[in-house]
Amino acid sequence: MTQILPKPFWYLRHGETDWNVKGLAQGRTDIPLNETGIAQAVRAGQTLAALFQNNDRPFDHIISSPLSRAAVTAIRVRDEIDRLAGITLPLRIEEDLSEVCFGIHEGELMSDWYRDWIEAGTSLENGESFKTLTQRAVAAVNQGLGSEGTPLFVAHGALFRGLRAGMNLSVNERLANAVPIKAQPKNNNWLLHMI
Repeated sequence: MTQILPKPFWYLRHGETDWNVKGLAQGRTDIPLNETGIAQAVRAGQTLAALFQNNDRPFDHIISSPLSRAAVTAIRVRDEIDRLAGITLPLRIEEDLSEVCFGIHEGELMSDWYRDWIEAGTSLENGESFKTLTQRAVAAVNQGLGSEGTPLFVAHGALFRGLRAGMNLSVNERLANAVPIKAQPKNNNWLLHMI
């Protein structure tokens, strides 16, 4: 299945890393958050904690990529929600939310090869195709949506492009670091709201 189940969910790209600042393709290379990224993760947690008011629970659990930049972001968000709203959310790691494998391009500047990979379906040497990424990402999100409650997924930018394909949205859209998004199905379309 290459379409996301029509159920609401939340999405958060990890905080900033030094490779983000340099415009380098991270892929599966496990680059940690920098100081700005940690602050962004805390701020995202504070923003999301504010939504847990008047017994409102915008989401019930967190599902994260195993790569440290996403997992640490998820932990900081969970901790801020616990600290400010007094709600401890379960956090699960999901391997299939890992960022795309860019193969020989990891550590390189994002350039024409990246656009061609998305728009033309160009294969990456020792890497993952955009089609394969989309299938993997959609399957992981659908598995999360199959459980009870509404999830917050914490993962990556290229992976979100695959999810956008699974929502029939324009794909090559850059996602800011650590800005929460609510994805809401409506009339066979998807609405994305940045918080």
